[in-house]
Amino acid sequence: MMQRLMVIVMAGWIGGAGAPKPVQVGLIRIDGAIGPATANYIARAVDVAAAERDECLIIQLDTPGGLLESTKRIVQTFYAAKVPVVVYVAPAGAVASSAGVFVTLAADIAAMAPNTTIGAAHPVQIGTSGGAEPTDDVMKTKLENYASSFIESIANRRHRNVEWARSAVLQSVATTAEKALDLKVIDLIADDMPQLLQRVDGRTVGDRTLHTANATVVEIPMSSGEQLFQLIWRPEVMFLLMLVAIYGIIGELSSPGAILPGVAGAIAVVLLLFMSATLPVNIAGLALIGLAVALFIIDAFAPTHGVLTAGGILAFFLGALLLFSHTGPGFRLSLAWIIPATVITAAFFMFGVAKGIQAQFQPVRVGKETMLGRIVTAGSRIDSQGGTVFIEGERWNAISDSPVEAGQAVEVTAIEGLTLKVEPQSQHVEES
Repeated sequence: MMQRLMVIVMAGWIGGAGAPKPVQVGLIRIDGAIGPATANYIARAVDVAAAERDECLIIQLDTPGGLLESTKRIVQTFYAAKVPVVVYVAPAGAVASSAGVFVTLAADIAAMAPNTTIGAAHPVQIGTSGGAEPTDDVMKTKLENYASSFIESIANRRHRNVEWARSAVLQSVATTAEKALDLKVIDLIADDMPQLLQRVDGRTVGDRTLHTANATVVEIPMSSGEQLFQLIWRPEVMFLLMLVAIYGIIGELSSPGAILPGVAGAIAVVLLLFMSATLPVNIAGLALIGLAVALFIIDAFAPTHGVLTAGGILAFFLGALLLFSHTGPGFRLSLAWIIPATVITAAFFMFGVAKGIQAQFQPVRVGKETMLGRIVTAGSRIDSQGGTVFIEGERWNAISDSPVEAGQAVEVTAIEGLTLKVEPQSQHVEES
């Protein structure tokens, strides 16, 4: 009996050791604008899913759009992926606009939840791969032609509706999930994740048949670095960094020696340079903000009665409004950010910087330099050999080229170390 029990236990152990790995699928969620952080996250998730031998990687998508350069990277990642990629536009109410259309069509399997929308992929909304977008007709035509060719190649590769894809770019056409399925823009509709797994089950991607019906969904979270990049890679953060750079550097110049404002401003400038390489800004908006700063500073010196400050406030407001005006959806500053920033910046320059600059040009009010030109009484005879005077209860050594008797009024004309040079008051008045 004991021997039989041992055989059963050993058989179970050996069978368990050789049991196949449970079927699982990877899952990531993209909620918001598509940019460099999104492209990095998707690329890493594809590699992780392939290394784990997942049946597929599901990307749950809800995006208003994004940058073309990041979209191209994501499409290239899909093409090179060693694991099937499923893009699922969800939950109900989600949209796949602009760059989201390209990403959805590029997936091996495109799915949507009911009451979701896909479309409106005009290149003006997608953005360019750097800098501000040109708006002339020639460049606009070039962008439209490039975007339509790009999405056409994606639709052809994935055997989806090419005509609809082109119209989404050229005419900003959008449609619901149900119509998208009828038009063969997507492959299926699923109410939720369990139903998605059921409907993906049995489909063939290349030479691989998916078995997802009973698969375990394992979410692949963002790494700490990706979360940080996603957090700071926003127009609002870049705008705040720009304000810190302005306040810090100008504050340090108006109040030398404070150190902290200068250090904060320098760090903000470095971060701005890093972010400007990936987050397009409008040069006109940046120039207007620079003009506003110049007007604020000039008004601190010129007696313009606030005219330049008013111009600076207007220039700053318009500059902030235009700063991200040519980038994709999700990359614009709202008035809820612009108006408070304009008010705070105007107050900073009017009541902080202006007063600091003006204070640097005020006459010296403390220290030995304040004794120059003062009329004092000689405490003893003063000549070229020396003497003394009393100033605010203190006795000072003094010399004079013209002899001065004790009690006579003298004027301090110079300071040499700890010795004052004086002249008789009457003599100084005559020479003047």
